[in-house]
Amino acid sequence: MERDNVIDENDVEKKATDFVSQMTLEEKAAQMLYYSKGIERLGLKDYCWGNEALHGVARAGVATVFPQAIGLAAMFDDETLKKVADVISTEARAKYNAFQKQGDYDIYKGLTFWAPNINIFRDPRWGRGHETYGEDPYLTARCGVAFVKGLQGEHPVYLKVAACAKHFAVHSGPEAKRHSFNAIVSKKDLYETYLPAFEALVKEGKVEAVMGAYNRVNGEPCCGSKTLLRDILRDQWGFTGHIVSDCWAIKDFHEGHQVTNNAIESVALAVKNGLALNCGNLYAYLLTAMNDGLIDESDIDECVIALMKTRIKLGMLDEEEKVPYNSIPYEKNDCKEHKHLNLLTAKKSMVLLKNDGLLPLNKNTIKNIAVIGPNANSRKALIGNYHGTASRYITALEGIQDYLGDEVKVTYAEGCHLFADRTEPCARANDRIDEAKMIGSAADVILICTGLDETLEGEEGDTGNAYSSGDKNDLNFPMSQQQLLEEMLTLGKPVIVSLFAGSALAVHSANEKANAVIACWYPGAMGGKALAEILFGDFSPCGRLPVTFYRTSEELPDIEDYSMENRTYRYMKNEPLYPFGFGLSYSNFEYSDIHLNKHKITDKENLECCVWVKNIGKMIASEVVQLYLKDDEASVRVPVWSLKRFKCIELKQNEMVQIKFQLTKEDMALINHDGKFILEKGKFTLYIGGSQPDQRSFHLTGNAVKKAKFEMV
Repeated sequence: MERDNVIDENDVEKKATDFVSQMTLEEKAAQMLYYSKGIERLGLKDYCWGNEALHGVARAGVATVFPQAIGLAAMFDDETLKKVADVISTEARAKYNAFQKQGDYDIYKGLTFWAPNINIFRDPRWGRGHETYGEDPYLTARCGVAFVKGLQGEHPVYLKVAACAKHFAVHSGPEAKRHSFNAIVSKKDLYETYLPAFEALVKEGKVEAVMGAYNRVNGEPCCGSKTLLRDILRDQWGFTGHIVSDCWAIKDFHEGHQVTNNAIESVALAVKNGLALNCGNLYAYLLTAMNDGLIDESDIDECVIALMKTRIKLGMLDEEEKVPYNSIPYEKNDCKEHKHLNLLTAKKSMVLLKNDGLLPLNKNTIKNIAVIGPNANSRKALIGNYHGTASRYITALEGIQDYLGDEVKVTYAEGCHLFADRTEPCARANDRIDEAKMIGSAADVILICTGLDETLEGEEGDTGNAYSSGDKNDLNFPMSQQQLLEEMLTLGKPVIVSLFAGSALAVHSANEKANAVIACWYPGAMGGKALAEILFGDFSPCGRLPVTFYRTSEELPDIEDYSMENRTYRYMKNEPLYPFGFGLSYSNFEYSDIHLNKHKITDKENLECCVWVKNIGKMIASEVVQLYLKDDEASVRVPVWSLKRFKCIELKQNEMVQIKFQLTKEDMALINHDGKFILEKGKFTLYIGGSQPDQRSFHLTGNAVKKAKFEMV
């Protein structure tokens, strides 16, 4: 049974209000710190609100480690993503139940998870972009809603776990300045690009929590913004959950943003705008702020009631046997079924970017394969950030060794350091490249495992590239890897380039000279096994790019410019190297012409369209059917076209299926310069195919998408 509109919010509010009325002022204030002190006389246990589940239960011991979020988005498959989130929440409950019995209430062992990250990956240099679902608002919304529903479950009374949409809002770098940065954004870009996913998670996903961002937006710090937290989140969208700060973000009000004079004023600004939970310690000043007359006890009550509502929905105040999720045993964690889904997810996430016919490989004709590169046998290249601990990791090298056994010789060389000019400190520069050349020269085919890992792209303070605080300076490979790649491409052997990275890289030489290129992202603990099964044809690649691969970073606007002008596929002017929505298959698919139920509609009608898709290739394969919409006569700047629907389907050889989509007036609406949704009469073009309707996608795939026109009258 779907949970939507079943939980009685009024009843939960009444219970929470009554419960909070029994607390003293000091007890209430203690609930607003992320390490919340229990109240024994009320049956309230100690609780830590800080937990992570971006792509698996993180930082709490062994758990299933799925592909990083950007890889999950590359599946273009919200149904599978919901199953992933359901597995994560099952493991979260399994762990929580076990830890509770041990009296272990530490951080990362609770049920309130600070995921998903639904910020828009507007700039490929942003270090945390791999935590997101990519650059498109619609794809991000669909992935985010599926993830939230999978996490929170469908029980009519209880949440399985509580999800959190972060970071609200207009947040995507620069990491080095996030504690003082002011993102200037127009109302049009705000409502057209940066807010739609958050709105979908609030209204459709019923997400239980929202986390504010570090930066300011148009002068207001996000964690104390009346515009964002009161006017939009509460009043416009009707959000009824709780709001949490990013960690230590409230102290940025006076230290970084300098919009307040001291810690007490910062606390008051956050509380007055309904920020209930402080990840940090500044809410220790709550009572001081109240004594100074900056906040009232009613402000504290509002926040604590919101927090208690979440704990009530999680069943924390009920008898243990009443809550069905309390019976999930620890044995469900990291079980066989979860590993099976993890492998499928890893395979579906990988994107084949180039293939001149070399793939799939035939193990019966290969005697020697060389696996080369700093990410060939790297566990860090599998996991991304905010990760858990897998019971077993399968690297690219291990996956190929396991797959081939003793039938084919598999040789390995690190080739180079991930970014430094040598692997051994006492050696000369390029100390591993000759070994790579030797085994590459003797091989029938070379697999180069290149890219980055969480030490090079990620969150400020968590990465090793302190010079850029987690962001990338440009889209180029580290010089050590570029040299290795160039050397391998001169050996005259077939070369496959596998990219382990969470973001777009400028892969010109690989695109021009390699026989095949595959984006693996950070594919999770089963990544090496997934890659091997794709390379040798047990599975046809079906992932699609959730981000644009630009040709150079020079064509990008400044990372501090939050205007969407010339950003992402929706607004860019130059031709990309690999477009958003692009990905190759080992099969081929044939589309019929689009059939519309009407060619003229009013603003009170929906538009129905359908298309037949047939697998005309030689193997079972999945296809991502994509629908884009173009407003041909808009009165203001609108995207070139926008993704409006997608469907991942699996078809056997010669199998044909009809795909139906329905578009609503909201899909046809545009955002004016005041940030208002308006409907205009005029002509539209609708495109359906396996990619965008752009020329670059046509050049790369050889397949033109189908199009149809209609008019709103």
